[in-house]
Amino acid sequence: ADPYGFAAELRPSTASVVTELPQIASRSTVTAGNKMSAPISIYEVHLGSWRRAEGGGFPDWQRIAETLIPYVVDLGFTHLELLPISEHPYDGSWGYQPLGLYSPTARFGSPQGFCDFVSACHAANLEVIVDWVPAHFPTDAHGLGNFDGRPLYEHADPREGMHQDWGTLIYNFGRREVFNYLVGNALFWIEHYGVDSLRVDAVASMLYRDYSRSHGEWVPNIYGGRENIEAIHFLRRMNETIGQECPSAATFAEESTAWPAVTRPPSMGGLGFNYKWNMGWMHDVLSYMALEPIYRRYHHHQLTFGLLYAFTENFVLPLSHDEVVHGKGSLINKMSGDYWQKFANLRALYGFMWAHPGKKLLFMGGEFAQWNEWNDAISLDWNLLDFPQHDGVRRLIRDLNQLYRKTPALYELDFEPAGFEWISANDSDNSVIAFIRRGYDR
Repeated sequence: ADPYGFAAELRPSTASVVTELPQIASRSTVTAGNKMSAPISIYEVHLGSWRRAEGGGFPDWQRIAETLIPYVVDLGFTHLELLPISEHPYDGSWGYQPLGLYSPTARFGSPQGFCDFVSACHAANLEVIVDWVPAHFPTDAHGLGNFDGRPLYEHADPREGMHQDWGTLIYNFGRREVFNYLVGNALFWIEHYGVDSLRVDAVASMLYRDYSRSHGEWVPNIYGGRENIEAIHFLRRMNETIGQECPSAATFAEESTAWPAVTRPPSMGGLGFNYKWNMGWMHDVLSYMALEPIYRRYHHHQLTFGLLYAFTENFVLPLSHDEVVHGKGSLINKMSGDYWQKFANLRALYGFMWAHPGKKLLFMGGEFAQWNEWNDAISLDWNLLDFPQHDGVRRLIRDLNQLYRKTPALYELDFEPAGFEWISANDSDNSVIAFIRRGYDR
């Protein structure tokens, strides 16, 4: 397949399709993606399972635009984040193992259809974030691996060029051709398709040469360390290039370690991302909410610990797809207690999240407390909205988003200590916390 192909056949066919590029999508008039003082509330979606077409197939871009966009706008979200839409051979990878980086997947129709979808989002004042995967690619024979019989895009040594966890290949970021291929692709989605922001997947796996590897299974860098110097250079230059060429665009890092200065400029030793997912906050708070109230006094720090580092990066608070799959259960099922208590706990969690410093992200289904764990092969359980408790959670999310967008104190100083003040942080016996949020007009 053509690495630069603009379209591809629908799987299981694998050929590239010769086609003209669609007309450039309309630009967003909101451009809030990289404004740190703007409200950002993100609805994360896997298009293949949000709402299936009749007969269980994939909907086309027009149908998605007609159903998804009004729904997200009604709920008050500012951004729509799509799991990867680059062409990929395996549905079960959710797009995180892409091969056609320049091809919108044929599952939902033509490249022009995606272009029109982005324009429709912008017409509704909804910004579009697309998940982007420069960390790895699958080994399918029609892909980039051993492209001309040699490892052109990947490292020859599997200790550098193979991800142990996923059985996928790692780009050789030290090669200028590979570097340009990926940076050019990042610009391509923003400049031609009008995408407002990129969320970069699996950044931690790029930063460390020993990521998920045992002793002897990795090659140190030229200084003998574990840092992937070439990947660090790539991320910095990618972010710098986007900042220079597309100053209204933003980049989000899914980085799960304590790597410093992810959202600081390269000139300050940072990686140059605009935002970073706060995985620590997510793990602590979900762990706390799973506890029966009688035990929470012993884990009170899990609610408050995040404020010790909340202003070290530009954080997004993510309740993402990763938390409701692979046996982890849905958000409502993570909550402690009986049926009524689970809903009460979930509402409390959302209230805490929307009041806490940091931008917001919620995966589809969480807005109406879906009971079942997410299944990428079927639609969400929309019938649950017929039940008052579930519809009540949906209305709460809408009310929280409306309050959030109307209250500058909840977003203007998200990343500055001046925007937060504790009133009560240590009442562990009653599991109570209280704090003040402030904006520019204090």
